[in-house]
Amino acid sequence: MMNFRPDQIAEELYDFNRKLGSGLQSMSEVGEISTGVTPYDVVYEEDNLRLVRYKADEGTKQNKVPMLIVYALVNRPYMADIQENRSTVKGLLDSGQDVYLIDWGFPDRCDRFLTLDDYINGYINRCVDVIRKESGQDAINLLGICQGGAFSLCYSAMHPHKVKNLVTMVTPVDFKTEDNMLSKWVQDVDIDLCVDTLGNIPGDMLNLTFLQLKPYQLTGQKYLSLVDILDNPSALKNFLRMEKWVFDSPDQAGEAYRQFVKDFFQHNKLVEGGLKIGDHEVDLKNTTMPILNVYADQDHLVPPDASKALAKLTGSKDYTEFNFAGGHIGIYVSGKAQKTVPPTIGEWLDKRS
Repeated sequence: MMNFRPDQIAEELYDFNRKLGSGLQSMSEVGEISTGVTPYDVVYEEDNLRLVRYKADEGTKQNKVPMLIVYALVNRPYMADIQENRSTVKGLLDSGQDVYLIDWGFPDRCDRFLTLDDYINGYINRCVDVIRKESGQDAINLLGICQGGAFSLCYSAMHPHKVKNLVTMVTPVDFKTEDNMLSKWVQDVDIDLCVDTLGNIPGDMLNLTFLQLKPYQLTGQKYLSLVDILDNPSALKNFLRMEKWVFDSPDQAGEAYRQFVKDFFQHNKLVEGGLKIGDHEVDLKNTTMPILNVYADQDHLVPPDASKALAKLTGSKDYTEFNFAGGHIGIYVSGKAQKTVPPTIGEWLDKRS
């Protein structure tokens, strides 16, 4: 039996209305919502792509081997640099890394027929060559995040002489683990019909799919909880930063999307074999460089077992795993992550440079 006291109800209603009133004032003071906070220079541009190099604080000693971050195509990369005190990029700079990142931009109708070969053996390879030339290093460090980690694994298997050390973060390798809900959903989707009908795949369609993995938490609960921070301008701005990122979803180039869903999700070729990117056969046994595999033990998009499968597939004799106690987004933005993830990556790389 539920017991509601009139004075408690009145107090809660008063507090709720007070926060709404404060929220109106807070909203008017929020200002522009940034898309990344760390200064950078654009060092290379091609089509919609930009290669950026982040600026370290003056006097910071940097690893002589530069690092390239390869982010996923399905989201914007500023999640790795979301705010001043919650930035994976800043953490890597502070740990002494010379950090570059590929900003894929927003594909348009001209990109409809871009393939995985165009992305991996084309764009990524040319960015790697730009960095190699600029740094004078024969091989660079590669950090792949989520789908970008799968791309980085493929790239490292096809061009191992250009990758000194490989770091994968929340990266799917085995796309058919029992707890992979996203994979189960996509197994029977007619991807050919989808791409042939739509051309480029709308970012909003994919974003809605991701939100439905946790429908109550991601589409209802967070907005109810928003009321509790409306009177806190700093917390409100952080919430709006995340919301901007969530709904700032690029479309996906049709042909690349077709191949990624078929070869990775539906046929699991990174595990089963038979993956071909352009003229190259992809065999993870060719990833013989040192590898650090970072995964999140509460990840609902890339379950830990999906990432840990790499241990039995790589040809590396220097393979290390790092378990972050958090989720797919928390690994970039939580306070706990800032204290552990970038420093661990930086220390691991420094020992191998």
